[in-house]
Amino acid sequence: MAMTMGTGNGRGGVAPTMNVTPLVDVVLVLLILFMVLTPMMNKKFWIHTPKQEKKEVDQEQVNANPTPPLVLRAMADKTIMVNSTTLAFEELPGRLRRMFAARDDHVLFVDIDDELPYAFAVDVLDQARAGGAVTIAALTKPLSTPEPPR
Repeated sequence: MAMTMGTGNGRGGVAPTMNVTPLVDVVLVLLILFMVLTPMMNKKFWIHTPKQEKKEVDQEQVNANPTPPLVLRAMADKTIMVNSTTLAFEELPGRLRRMFAARDDHVLFVDIDDELPYAFAVDVLDQARAGGAVTIAALTKPLSTPEPPR
């Protein structure tokens, strides 16, 4: 803090004045630091997506596929279905092992009801993995609900 000595204005005391030069120096240094460091704080996340190739799909070729994909459905009442066949929870791994033995791929599509408890859904996925499912894929579009067998 700087001080000015009295010049005979009648009071004869010391009048303090504030020196702002150090404050301005500190603020300018901080401003320069922020200006230099701010562009370096940008985080970039590169993602490589495959190029989409438009191919004409021959509907007859799709219909000619003799083995439809395996679709596991778990409904809110804890009913488990694989391709419209109702299964008990305990028999799911054995049944999936037999189904995968007759196939070249071990891909299982899963459609789980939103009302199903999370713990049961995870148990169903664990049973599917124990049954030999290598790739478990979630269905993006819900399937129409089939009529339960009577």
